[in-house]
Amino acid sequence: MFGGTKVKISKELYERVEKYAKIAGYSSIDEFVVHALEAQLAHLEEAQSDEEIKEKLKGLGYLG
Repeated sequence: MFGGTKVKISKELYERVEKYAKIAGYSSIDEFVVHALEAQLAHLEEAQSDEEIKEKLKGLGYLG
């Protein structure tokens, strides 16, 4: 189901993801992360322009 690509995250973030993946009933941390990323991307893909994407990212706290 999941490819061999790896992403490095801090131990603290991994532990938070692990906690919420278990609480939410995901079968694995990978499944939770893929779902979270897909949800965020779907939100961004609703944008009609690059400028709207930047505004959405600002609203999510990713851009200053």
